[in-house]
Amino acid sequence: MRPTRGRAPREGKRHVLRWVAVGAVVILAAGTLAAYLKYRAVYDSITRVNVPGSELGQRPPEYSTAAENILVYGDDSRKGLDAHQQYILHTGSDQTDNTDTIMIVHLSPGRHLVTVMSIPRDTMVPMYQCAAGPGYPGQQANPNGYVQINSLLAAGGPVCLWETVEQTTGIFINHFIGIGMLGFVKVVDDLGGVNVCVPFNVNDPVSGLTLPSGEDHIDGVQALAFWRTREDIGTGSDLERIQRDQFMSAQVVKGVLDSGLLSDPLRLLSVVTDAAASMTTDSGMTVSDLVGIAESLRNVSSKNVQFITAPNQAWPQDPTARVQFAQPQAGEVFSAIAHDVTVPKVKVAPSATPSSGGAQVLTTSPSNVKVKILNGSGVAGLAGQAASGLSSRGFDVTGTGNAASFAYTKSVIEYPSAADLAAVNTLKQQLTNVTTLQDSSLTPGTVELILGSDFTGLAQTAATPASPGASASPGASASPGGSASPAASASPSASGSAVANLAQSNNGITAAASCASDGSAFAGPLSP
Repeated sequence: MRPTRGRAPREGKRHVLRWVAVGAVVILAAGTLAAYLKYRAVYDSITRVNVPGSELGQRPPEYSTAAENILVYGDDSRKGLDAHQQYILHTGSDQTDNTDTIMIVHLSPGRHLVTVMSIPRDTMVPMYQCAAGPGYPGQQANPNGYVQINSLLAAGGPVCLWETVEQTTGIFINHFIGIGMLGFVKVVDDLGGVNVCVPFNVNDPVSGLTLPSGEDHIDGVQALAFWRTREDIGTGSDLERIQRDQFMSAQVVKGVLDSGLLSDPLRLLSVVTDAAASMTTDSGMTVSDLVGIAESLRNVSSKNVQFITAPNQAWPQDPTARVQFAQPQAGEVFSAIAHDVTVPKVKVAPSATPSSGGAQVLTTSPSNVKVKILNGSGVAGLAGQAASGLSSRGFDVTGTGNAASFAYTKSVIEYPSAADLAAVNTLKQQLTNVTTLQDSSLTPGTVELILGSDFTGLAQTAATPASPGASASPGASASPGGSASPAASASPSASGSAVANLAQSNNGITAAASCASDGSAFAGPLSP
């Protein structure tokens, strides 16, 4: 029998389809393999640390399994940097593993709210038992001993830092991420740089930061210098540095959200790839986790990303250079993050601002500041304007009037004696361009603010409390930590999480804060 006509074409078609299917499988397999190899390469380039639960001690409860808390720190070690990189980054060759940047990143359920709480590097914390490991000696527990938190990485590695943060805050930590200086530079460059604002020309020989006044678009190397600048600006305190860095972080967040990076897995993986070689994580954190966390935040609004600093005050044993958590304020904030609930406004006792120069900078509650306001410019209504603003911020305005002369250009705070310095420093935080002068003829307990012709209004602040006893909160104030931090209000609660009020109630900022609103973060005797 002769073959049926037409069968050969059908066989040929099937033959082609089979090869197409085989080709598709090969292409898919190749793509899958390439993706796997890409993730594998990134995975292998990350330094991974096993974190035995037994080394973390009695861990705090995990109150909300839908929320996530990530301990993020910056590793200031120069290890791994060659001489050229040390020169370019202006870091020097110090090999010590210090963690001058320590943050808890709290992701609320639903991923519509992010809270970033900075822990000052000068915070004194109890000494817990930390096991020895590669490159670090370990630490013996001492119930009566304290250690500066930024030294824990060198003493006991990331696990020691993790344990101490959990034990002192009561916040359950899910993962940690450490990022080295070179990784920070690469990530900022991948993002296309960042905008920062400085109120004067900056030339800091320590960090290498050189910027003209105004708004500047800077690359990764300059961003690292900005992040590290401390000794020659403002009060020289680390707390004021944190305040400046939070404003830069706000600009980074806005840039990321506006660029659509979080909706582009390939670009996101590229950023993670560049950071990976300088990154350290716990062994439970995978590359997929890193990318997945970032992608889960693609719908967050900048006004729902908030930055605060753990409430703190001067450490009694070394009040000019060290701080401790201020209680009960810090406990209330920690509890809010741990439980994802709201807390009352922070009230901070008088304290001292650590500074590189060792000068003590005391502050007090605005309600304790008696101030008389005098018009030294001749501009009608200026004293009344300032009086209204300061009263709304909780200051005790005793009266207004005209100064002996209208020849003042720069505003002046005059005070009777050193006993009034806390009031002077608290008032100074509310002004962007002011000098101080002691006049022993003034009434003790009252300071005088003489307004100059360059006075255009009070410095923007994050809702300085007006109620008696309330004062500028740590992380945004000089109690201790520089000047009152400007802020954009936090959203009432896009995610339904009451923790959303932390920035508003603790004088923090949100990522919606403008670049130009952080002038007070540069205020102090070391600035021009």
